Amino acid sequence: MDRRSRRFRTVAGRQVSLADSWRAARPPAAGLHLDSAACSRQSYAALDAATQHARHEAEVGGYVAAEAATPVLEAGRAAFAALTAMTPDQVVFTTGSRHALTLLLSRWPGQRRTVACLPGEYGPNLAVMAAHGFSRQTLPVDHAGRLLLDEAAAMLGAAPPGLVHLTPVGSHRGLVQPLAALADICRERGVPLIVDAAQALGQIDCAVGADAVYSSSRKWLAGPRGVGVLAVRPELAALASPGPEAGDVNVAAQVGFCVAVGEHLALGPATVRAALAEVGSLSRRVLADLPGWRVVEPDDEPSAITTLAPLRGADPAAVRAWLIAEHAIVTTAAGVERAPAELTGPVLRISPHLDATVSDLEAFRAALAAAPHP
Repeated sequence: MDRRSRRFRTVAGRQVSLADSWRAARPPAAGLHLDSAACSRQSYAALDAATQHARHEAEVGGYVAAEAATPVLEAGRAAFAALTAMTPDQVVFTTGSRHALTLLLSRWPGQRRTVACLPGEYGPNLAVMAAHGFSRQTLPVDHAGRLLLDEAAAMLGAAPPGLVHLTPVGSHRGLVQPLAALADICRERGVPLIVDAAQALGQIDCAVGADAVYSSSRKWLAGPRGVGVLAVRPELAALASPGPEAGDVNVAAQVGFCVAVGEHLALGPATVRAALAEVGSLSRRVLADLPGWRVVEPDDEPSAITTLAPLRGADPAAVRAWLIAEHAIVTTAAGVERAPAELTGPVLRISPHLDATVSDLEAFRAALAAAPHP
């Protein structure tokens, strides 16, 4: 991995780096992909599995093909259950993270419609909460936006909400929240904990004993778009049932996701998490002191997301478009709507995966330094 991780795995009797293995498993990138927090690049295996299922639908009919795919789907549920400390029979597929949260909140008991969450909660999640009549309590954080555990414990003990909703890694920056410690606090106080693991799954350990965990397929696990997954404790099983409206589903995408999560397990989740943390640390070192931009996260934050705040009036959305058009570099421009109670201005986000190299990041730095600005 270019002057950093020397993590290796054995493939066909020889040792290859984790980065090389990840890269070889995928079609070559058409440019520089630094946007895994939005949508990672799928592997040949995941693409082929989804394609083969779609072809099987054409050959035998969609419902017959779906029944034939049952073993693959069950394996995918079991894999997600292993990553979240749940049981496979309480894992359901959704169309994405927002669908999962909607399922949970739309059926939550009416007398308990209060939710405690961070000031930096994801904007679309706040919209779902409001749409279902939830009032919000704000969890205490420090100056950086990280949860203060002692204060949170006191708050949840004094005025327990109907549930705590935590997004352990946000969409607008790569700050990692103390998920396991909060899970312990919630369990001790009898407050259900719901975890939005869309950015967290793959980056941090999500097997912490939460009451419900949901995620998208397309981010760090590198599955296809249009599918997500939700796991709940048995006592919340009624909240997770997708209902009859979910009968028309994209089974091919679910199959692709199952293959992707299986590949993640085969690589070793702890190894992947450590390597992604190294990617983030490397990114921040390469981008430190870049004129006109400030790196938001600490160097040692255990996340592969690096956020750049403009210092000279640059428009992140315009810069993102320029990077794609001029250099084929894909990033994310995050507007204040992603965290409306915390983010004060738009930012530029990069989220390279395991195959990122020093050369990639230096090329991005050089391109960003040359980007037009006011």
